[in-house]
Amino acid sequence: MSTRPDLSPDHPRPAPAAGFGSVLDADAVAGAFWNEVHDAAGRLRPAWQRFAAAVPEMAATREARGELDRRVQQVAQQLHRDGVTHNVFSEGGDSGAAARPWSLELLPNLVAPADWSVIEAGITQRAELLEAMLADLQGPQRLLHEGLLPPTLLWRHPGWLRPVVGAQPAGGQRLFIVAFDLGRDAEGRWCLLAQRTQGPSGLGYVLHNRLVISRQFPEAFRELRVQHIASSYRALLDSVEQRAGALTPGGSGTPRVVLLTPGPYSETYFEHAYLARYLGLPLAEGGDLTVRGEHLFLKTVEGLERVHGVLRRVDDDWCDPLELRPDSALGVPGLLQAVRAGTVVVANALGSAFLETPALLGFLPGICERLLGAPLAMPSLPSWWCGEAAAWADARGRLGELVARSTYPSGVRTSRVLPSDPAAIEADPEAYTLQARLRLSHAPTWGAGAVHLRPAVVRVYAIADATGRWHVLPGGMTRVAGHNPETGGESISMQRGGASMDTWVLTDGPVDTFSMLPSKLSVDDLAARRRPVSSRTGENLFWLGRYTERTEQLVRLARATLALIDADSDAAAPELRALTDLAVRSGLAPWGVPGLERAPHHFERAVLSAIGDASASGGACSVAFNLNALSQAAMALRERLSSEHWGLIRHMREAFGEALRVPGAAGATATAGAAGAAAAAGAAGAAGAAGAAGAHAELPTRAQVLAALDRLGLHLAAVTGAQTDRMTRDHGWRLLTVGRLTERLIGLALRWQAFLAAQALGRAAGVELLLELCDSLITFRARYQRHEDLLPLTELLVLDSTNPRSLAGVLRRLRTELGKLPGGAGDAAATAAAVGSAQAQSQIQAQVRTQILSQVPLAPPALMPLVGLLPASGAGLALEDLRGLSEAEVAARLLGLCEGLADAAAALANEVGERFFNPAHGQDQRV
Repeated sequence: MSTRPDLSPDHPRPAPAAGFGSVLDADAVAGAFWNEVHDAAGRLRPAWQRFAAAVPEMAATREARGELDRRVQQVAQQLHRDGVTHNVFSEGGDSGAAARPWSLELLPNLVAPADWSVIEAGITQRAELLEAMLADLQGPQRLLHEGLLPPTLLWRHPGWLRPVVGAQPAGGQRLFIVAFDLGRDAEGRWCLLAQRTQGPSGLGYVLHNRLVISRQFPEAFRELRVQHIASSYRALLDSVEQRAGALTPGGSGTPRVVLLTPGPYSETYFEHAYLARYLGLPLAEGGDLTVRGEHLFLKTVEGLERVHGVLRRVDDDWCDPLELRPDSALGVPGLLQAVRAGTVVVANALGSAFLETPALLGFLPGICERLLGAPLAMPSLPSWWCGEAAAWADARGRLGELVARSTYPSGVRTSRVLPSDPAAIEADPEAYTLQARLRLSHAPTWGAGAVHLRPAVVRVYAIADATGRWHVLPGGMTRVAGHNPETGGESISMQRGGASMDTWVLTDGPVDTFSMLPSKLSVDDLAARRRPVSSRTGENLFWLGRYTERTEQLVRLARATLALIDADSDAAAPELRALTDLAVRSGLAPWGVPGLERAPHHFERAVLSAIGDASASGGACSVAFNLNALSQAAMALRERLSSEHWGLIRHMREAFGEALRVPGAAGATATAGAAGAAAAAGAAGAAGAAGAAGAHAELPTRAQVLAALDRLGLHLAAVTGAQTDRMTRDHGWRLLTVGRLTERLIGLALRWQAFLAAQALGRAAGVELLLELCDSLITFRARYQRHEDLLPLTELLVLDSTNPRSLAGVLRRLRTELGKLPGGAGDAAATAAAVGSAQAQSQIQAQVRTQILSQVPLAPPALMPLVGLLPASGAGLALEDLRGLSEAEVAARLLGLCEGLADAAAALANEVGERFFNPAHGQDQRV
């Protein structure tokens, strides 16, 4: 979020009051700022009197203060459970982002009815003015011809997009939502500080803030007659959908509208996902959309689907790499051409970024008189654009009283504070805008058992309805200053440590009880409103399933490996070789590390080093690495996963890292560093040097890791339950399931290959170890008691289709889910007809294996169902096929089968990606 006007260095900072109802210190009350709580005589303002009367905890007692402190903790816990974050970028915007928990104060900011009537009138007029200005500047440009706006200010601004000049927007509306930042001066008068028109942020946070804080004070919320905000969100959606509906066949169909986001690394990604879910819109990134024949399409797993409207949260210059920023990976090539052709409604219109410059504020009074025939109802913060010689001459002698800001955007900032250097301004006056300092009003916050007053800025939103009339959302987001440890001062910027408050607009009239639920839907509406599964969403769900299964397999393998490394163990060499091979091929240990047979304790250190290394710096993609990948896939699916599902995945990763923390170690897990280097050295063959390097590394103990793995196993079982039993069975869920089953098929095949190749199934210990890794030990003992020969093991882990951990059981479910995906066979008869004879299928599988081994791109017949890559029935092997064979011959048959199934699973994963995640692959894009 953008920075706010700097606070005056001599801004008074009152000490906290002992209790909410107490009269503040006389000097504080009489300070040079507006006190939102008390009047000049120290009396509670009427709104706060009513609030204090409705909240018994406002009494100045120790018990009351303790209750409010507990509610502060409840708010923080709720934000953590919901995963509400705000990504913080460096000042230059090029050093990545770090997710920070959203900061929400317990107390709301109360806006009295009289104040709101002033705000509503002023903001409604401002929104009308900006819409009229944009229409003029992108059309006849009377403001430039008549000298009401300097052309230089327009031409130099990077937000002025010449490609859209003269274009008529689809639906006729350019701005649908505009945000305004307001402050109060020392006399209590409202003043406009800034305006946001590209993709105004905060609506999702406003909604979530309201849900959290209103539940903390339900009686006060009701007694104070706080105006509800749902109707404003409904008006925004109706406004976009009605105009987009005119673009459907016949002009009366149900349009497809998407919310365009920059992606998970956007500073406000949480609210994008939250808002998309609340409005019922697909959340799309630039890569999810494509332009064909001047029309915009969403890439889905079922093909391309026409998009009629876009609610965008991507800044103007990033929206189209073809005509704007060529380095943008966030936009849609050809989007401007679709906009010019009038085939898509974009809210807000491209080219509106220019309206955000602070230099514009000084010209608005004259422009308002010209376009609306009336003076501005609400004043702006006094501003002087130094590109005008008269303005610079007037302000030059008062630089100490003013704040210098950039006229044009820089980095991730729309405008930033600059040094007030006369020589620098003289060198490039157009780049500077000077603004008056405003002593912002102070709003109450609660912390450590006391009320604190902090400077505040209120962001409010104007929304255009379906008829083009403007309405102001009766609420908004108040930002209050937080202490900034970097500067030692206070800042209202959320990027620099500010906090938010829910904004309660009180009313003397009826409270709007509107719900987001619209009127009853028809049968046609139900069919048209199904949520599509975009290709990116399908891919993330596919990998969510794969990473979940892969992590679960690694946990089981890690437990078995660490339990086996024991001085009293009687494990034979074949079992040790099998486990070493499996651990290395699965990513539990780095390649080249001395194995369990040669150096068990060195191998143990390599496993302990890699298990908590989320960056795979030691060369092994172990448990923490896959947990991190799982969390990233879940982050990209925030609008689809329940808060419990997403919270469980996040907690699982955090808890595992915390459980591996070594007391006194600097890092969170302290498992990568020198030990990772040791493992790498071991991989190079320098076992002695590796041992020396790792001897002093701080690693978690074996017991510590085993306990962490046990807890992680329980968490993974819960995640599996959420994916299995708490998600709608649409194509997205099927792709998740296919991803999980594909990974399980690969894992089972690898386990069989490792144990068969090492000849580790000739003893009871080897059989029991394989059964444990396949999670089938209890079933095997119940069915076959103490038999440990290969045939019963094969029956349970290969041929039994009722066992979800057998090859046949996995393949049966894979065939079922693949058949239900777009282009699937649908039933067994169709599958058999499509796949053909067993001989033809064997030829296909042989071709698949040859292509994989030779690294030739896989290209199965275009019309062949995906199940054609798998055996037609069972596991591709029948029990009768093993009659009369020796154990060695059975082992050879199984080894060949598992090699073929592993290849087939890899081919299936590739083909799923080609078929569903690249729907525009191979097609020309014309713009």
